[in-house]
Amino acid sequence: MNIILLSLLAGVIGMGLGAVLTAIFGTKTDKMTSIFLSFAGGVMLSIVFLELIPEAVELSNIPISIIGLVVGVVMVFVLNNIIDRISNKNGDKEIHESFAEFFHSNDVIARKKSMFRSGIIMLVAIGLHNIPEGLAMGAAGQYDAALGFTIAILIALHNIPEGMAVAVPLNVGGVSKMKSIIITALVGATTIIGAVIGVLVGGISEIAVGISFAIASGAMLYVVLAEILPQSIMMSKNRMPTVFAVVGIIVGMLFIAIVA
Repeated sequence: MNIILLSLLAGVIGMGLGAVLTAIFGTKTDKMTSIFLSFAGGVMLSIVFLELIPEAVELSNIPISIIGLVVGVVMVFVLNNIIDRISNKNGDKEIHESFAEFFHSNDVIARKKSMFRSGIIMLVAIGLHNIPEGLAMGAAGQYDAALGFTIAILIALHNIPEGMAVAVPLNVGGVSKMKSIIITALVGATTIIGAVIGVLVGGISEIAVGISFAIASGAMLYVVLAEILPQSIMMSKNRMPTVFAVVGIIVGMLFIAIVA
């Protein structure tokens, strides 16, 4: 299957399924959402350390891979700060008060008179987290179809709790369940942007593929280690997110071993 189409499906189906689960089981508390996101963060760490970084080093070298990692981290750090300033919601706070605030999806609820602007903010915020995932899928699929498929499946799994985190505040704010599912699924479609970039860059040379893997790894590591896990621990106020992050890592390891 074309890797760009696969990236689209991973984003839309993954996040859409999260919204469907929310519609079926009702809105979840921040504590429950933190557990699901921690699990997804663990899955993402398994992708980074077992697939992307080893491939990046093999296709390029360690210095280039380190530079790529730094570029990925800086890229997400800068873009996240831009989104926070645009939303003008959190001031100087580094830690958000809820996952709705973390994903900026509460802006859609709080500002109904400016729904379009708020919707754009949410789209950009989620798209920011999806683009490096798409980059990894695109570059991997261009280099090795089996590797691209493996990463796509794991990222789809990772997107399910993100879809829940977006759908919950929408439902609470009065958006119908069907509209919530459609909006959340469409937001997941932004994964295709990163996939297109990954395919284009990955087609240049093996070193370019390695650089793409390294940049995607840095972006994912920043999202997981600087955002998702700290937020998850703060929301749950216990150690369960850490436990579920380890479970996510194990599940990712097992899936990679089975597919490989």
